[in-house]
Amino acid sequence: MAPRTDVVQLLLVVGVSGMVAAAPACSLLGQPALPLLSAEGDINIGAVFSLHRNALFKVHSFTSRPEKTPCISFNPREFQFAQTLIFALEEINNSSDLLPGLSLGYQVYDSCGSVPLAIHSALALMNSLEPEDSLGDPSSCSRPPAVLGIVGESSSTPTIGISSLVGPFSIPVISHFATCACLSNRKRFPSFFRTIPSDFYQSRALAKLVKHFGWTWVGVVNSNSDYGNNGMATFMEAARHEGVCVEYQEAIYRTDPRERLLEAVRVIRRATARVVVLFLGLGDLIPLLNELALEGDPGLQWVGSESWITARLLAENKAYSFLSGAVGFAIRNARLDGLEGFLDKVHPSQAPDNTLLREFWETVFQCSFEGGIEQGSSTLCTGTESLAELKNQYTDVSELRIPNKVYTAVYAIAHALHNLLTDLKNDTDSGNRPFYTPQQVLQYLKEVKFRVKTGEEIWFDANGDAVACYDLVNWQQEKDGTLQFHAVGLYDSSMPPEQRFTINQGELVWAGGQAEVPVSVCSESCPPGTRKAVQKGKPVCCYDCVPCAEGEISNITAVVFSIHKDTPIVRANNSELSFLLLFSLTLCFLCSLTFIGRPSEWSCMLRHTAFGITFVLCISCVLGKTIVVLMAFRATLPSSNVMKWFGPPQQRLSVLAFTLIQVLICVLWLTVSPPFPYKNMKTYKEKIILECDVGSAIGFWAVLGYIGLLALLCFVLAFLARKLPDNFNEAKFITFSMLIFCAVWITFIPAYVSSPGKFTVAVEIFAILASSFGLLFCIFAPKCFIILLRPEQNTKKHMMRKTSNDIRY
Repeated sequence: MAPRTDVVQLLLVVGVSGMVAAAPACSLLGQPALPLLSAEGDINIGAVFSLHRNALFKVHSFTSRPEKTPCISFNPREFQFAQTLIFALEEINNSSDLLPGLSLGYQVYDSCGSVPLAIHSALALMNSLEPEDSLGDPSSCSRPPAVLGIVGESSSTPTIGISSLVGPFSIPVISHFATCACLSNRKRFPSFFRTIPSDFYQSRALAKLVKHFGWTWVGVVNSNSDYGNNGMATFMEAARHEGVCVEYQEAIYRTDPRERLLEAVRVIRRATARVVVLFLGLGDLIPLLNELALEGDPGLQWVGSESWITARLLAENKAYSFLSGAVGFAIRNARLDGLEGFLDKVHPSQAPDNTLLREFWETVFQCSFEGGIEQGSSTLCTGTESLAELKNQYTDVSELRIPNKVYTAVYAIAHALHNLLTDLKNDTDSGNRPFYTPQQVLQYLKEVKFRVKTGEEIWFDANGDAVACYDLVNWQQEKDGTLQFHAVGLYDSSMPPEQRFTINQGELVWAGGQAEVPVSVCSESCPPGTRKAVQKGKPVCCYDCVPCAEGEISNITAVVFSIHKDTPIVRANNSELSFLLLFSLTLCFLCSLTFIGRPSEWSCMLRHTAFGITFVLCISCVLGKTIVVLMAFRATLPSSNVMKWFGPPQQRLSVLAFTLIQVLICVLWLTVSPPFPYKNMKTYKEKIILECDVGSAIGFWAVLGYIGLLALLCFVLAFLARKLPDNFNEAKFITFSMLIFCAVWITFIPAYVSSPGKFTVAVEIFAILASSFGLLFCIFAPKCFIILLRPEQNTKKHMMRKTSNDIRY
């Protein structure tokens, strides 16, 4: 189903031509809405919150006047948002540093969570509508705006409607809770800002979270709204990139018939995925949880979006105890000093004629004033009830993640106004009060940057988005049975990609109170000796494990030697020299990097000396292994004790001695005439090539000559030992590796001498890599083949057999 934005599409057309075009929309929506909370100031700020919930969301085509959307149950959480806005404004008005001499007022409207009422409220804020305005009077829609900025709304779809309407008139809209990535489109929403991060980051963070725990087979459920559909589309794309497969996707909305919810529940319970990602608004999630609760704990691991993962309403409902262990990203928590006392002081007596305050009081205390809204209540409100003793969504200040975003949105507008006031100071000094316009505030909001008293720095990027920073929240059950939110990680988009996601995995508790990470895969990993075969008609995460064909090797790295270090084939071929050889080969590969980049004095000296020393270390290890093979065969002859002359101490000493000789040659070279950066202007007349001059040619060829001498000696000894009968004899593989090594470097000499300019470096890098790969594959690939695919030959008995015909590498 398409996102529910039909009403928005019409208003996009209505608003593009200016004030005159907006007039029919004013008339169409009927009598103007009145603010439920208001206070006049020198400058006014507007706000739209869902102070009530709507009974039914109905999409209108605007072929006739839309029916009035009924507003039902009072929403304490949204009322807390509205009071936080008032708290911030009073704090600013009492400040001598911010907007001195000016007072900020407010007009708070109720959208009831519906798009038509949200747009109706925006029209009232745009055009200073009054109750006596006539329905058909176009002049009612051509007055100056009542406010210089609007805070709200609390969900994406109504915010899209508001931003689409006021955007052409350059009235800033700052949302504290609308996270749809679609709102970052500057062409569609030129005046939109938000203090909450975009779902562009959250969706990708959720995909990385799922991948981090190895969950490659998940189910997803999202709200059938702009928030859910856009967020889930981004998550699905990121999940595919991370190699995560989705078994099913269900889209639901709070007003869907029960049959639709039951269908989604059946899909969730029958699926094989044990992890479910819920990208749902709180109002859409509760009907689904109610249906899930009727059939008991589904035993699933839940991954949540920020819209519900810190909702105290859910955590305090024992029917939803199966959410224990849920994880998800939430806006970072904050502490607003003074807010708790401010919330507790709210009382109907502050505005006796305000029906909203009376309704709030009657709702939270379950009583009614004489002639009040809740006339059916058996308890009479006395007015002496204490909010400080009440524990509910309104008074709870332990989770101020979203109220803090309301607070920073108000301060963003105030700082923009303050900067504007500073720039217009000359007009103020001349005795004239400066005239502010929404367009001016919009421009200053784009450049605003400030730090609030919580320590958070606020600024907006080119799309009006704030920096994305999330807590990774885990639902953990306390000893008293309550569910609490524990921060166990952090995602910060301002950090480099590899440092954005940190997690304290030891602090996590999983579904059902388990300490181990749940497993959710379509197919288990294939064991060594088998390969993946994708199942027909299923995602790539679902596969069968079939045996590898003859001669194929499983995809497992060099780590194999470390894991099987105690097996006969590794120990028989001198494991100490083998590991030292692997280490030296790693250095050989790395030294090729020193040849990349602009030549400098240090890089020129390092590239040749590092290359010379690492290759000698490598050949010394191979030479030591060759001598061990020869000595080991001699040791099997009667009355022979030659191994005592070349045991492990002597092997280490020989490698050290051969390497130290090369180190000495390099030291002499660097002392007498070291390599240096050189501007070659001879090879090309039209170009200057930056390259490294070898300095002393004798030193350069001495380094190469010593490597060649050791390689030649190793080749001769290995060639002589290649036909020795023992199965652990690796001389034939050393022979072949040395043959490749010598061939590469013999070819290198004429190529190096004849290569002009920059091609000299390419030839040297190729020689280093080719010879290193030759040694690696020729010596270690046969052993890995036996370890992984011929384990029956990896025995001491087989290693000691005196026939070479049984070896099958």
